[in-house]
Amino acid sequence: MITVESVSKNFNGKPAVDHISFQAHDQEILVLLGTSGCGKTTTLKMINRLIEADSGNILIDGKNIRDQKPEELRMGIGFVMQHSGLFPHYTIRQNIAVVPELLKWDRKKTENRTQELLDKLHLSEDVLSRFPDELSGGQQQRVGIARALIANTPVLLMDEPFGALDNITKADIHSEFKSLEELKNKTIILVTHDVQEAFELGHRICLMDKGKIIQTGTSKEILYHPENDFVTDFFAENRLLLEYKIATLKDVGDFLNSNHLLNEFQLTENTNVWEALQKLSSDHKNTDHYENLIRAFNGYRKLQIV
Repeated sequence: MITVESVSKNFNGKPAVDHISFQAHDQEILVLLGTSGCGKTTTLKMINRLIEADSGNILIDGKNIRDQKPEELRMGIGFVMQHSGLFPHYTIRQNIAVVPELLKWDRKKTENRTQELLDKLHLSEDVLSRFPDELSGGQQQRVGIARALIANTPVLLMDEPFGALDNITKADIHSEFKSLEELKNKTIILVTHDVQEAFELGHRICLMDKGKIIQTGTSKEILYHPENDFVTDFFAENRLLLEYKIATLKDVGDFLNSNHLLNEFQLTENTNVWEALQKLSSDHKNTDHYENLIRAFNGYRKLQIV
């Protein structure tokens, strides 16, 4: 769906993005991950021409973005900014309706679509008459997502969308984000510096440093088959937790002594080991199952890191 070919951008003679190439597949969440200043936000903004690339090509659905007017290009791309990016002097109703007004939708169509998104994003109707500073951070972020989704574009760009939220609110929104059917038919590029967020939300991760792409792959590929020492070191601090979170009960199934875990605790094959352990640890009677799962995970892990 999105192809970036040897794209570069310099600021004041210094490369912010240095001849990078990658693809984001149809209906995939691709995460651009890296520390501040690595070029990930610049890369994102070149895709909707908020920043113009100095060289290289960017194609969306096979069409070069340079062949379209920037404003027309952006009509077909949802964009979620840092800190929600809501207009402070607009009500929430006006904020959500910005794109429909540009597209000249009639009022009824805008109202129906707004109501549909409020329901999906767990926002009450009374927020519509309020202003952004009257909402919590989590509510503001949901409104920002609603505004980006309202035109139902096939492409969604998200720049540190959850960065300003506390961990509890972030966990809730991550859970909603993953379960939202509306997002499952879109190609999404999400920028973050949060390693756990990248692993939790991304189908693939594109790790960047100093304007270059160091490695692209699934969470398992990037963790168990790092391209170099930079990749290994980048994930070192969170490594064990990430391993627990990317291993599913299906992955460790051959190492489990009991097959009753799924039925007894209402878990699925796709439940990750970390979630399963949290569920088992809530009751001290589950100690045997807990230890069995730890042993199974360790058996699986040994095979991955050989």
